[in-house]
Amino acid sequence: MRKAYHEELTALSDGLVEMARLAGSAIGRASTALLDADLQVAEGVIAADVKIDDLQRDLEDRAIALLARQQPVATDLRTVVASLRMSADLERCGDLARHVAQLARLRYPEHVVPDDLHRTVLEMGQLAQRLMAQTAEVLLTKDVDAALQLEQDDDRMDELHRMIFPHLMDDRWQHGVETAVDVTLVGRYYERFADHAVSVARRMVYLVTGEYADEYADERRPDP
Repeated sequence: MRKAYHEELTALSDGLVEMARLAGSAIGRASTALLDADLQVAEGVIAADVKIDDLQRDLEDRAIALLARQQPVATDLRTVVASLRMSADLERCGDLARHVAQLARLRYPEHVVPDDLHRTVLEMGQLAQRLMAQTAEVLLTKDVDAALQLEQDDDRMDELHRMIFPHLMDDRWQHGVETAVDVTLVGRYYERFADHAVSVARRMVYLVTGEYADEYADERRPDP
């Protein structure tokens, strides 16, 4: 019975890692679809989101069954509860990748992102994929220091997001209202994707230490 119980806990962790890897792949391919106006890639991202949704539902069912049958306590209870919340964050990442792909499909064969913002959006896409790869590694290794570092790495995404708005408000903007709305949405999708990745990392800190990420980081910070 105990062996089966611990196998179920391990299955929750494995499911989260798989979800993170799928979400990272999805945002990478969605970025390609967006910047290259590639309809086939966009359709593939949209269709593949079903797998992330299915994994999230399966993980949720497993977690609820464990709570009902085993009534876990202490670290095991944190694992189950945190897994439920992290799976919701990862499922939302999959949705956001799908939104990027859907926008590429909506405007096909035109490009969504104008040339003067191509480099910024390209970096946002690359950073989103890298952050999710780091998230998958944190889920696999339960490395608290890496989890805390991920939040710092997210600062660059916030900077890139802010860089979009001066272009949109510039009197020289010549791409029209529709493109301005599209670019605003794209920036928001990437920024929110990164936020969910950070949320997963913060929950991992709590899972491992029993402390919230901010409290744990404050304790580790040297006295002035």
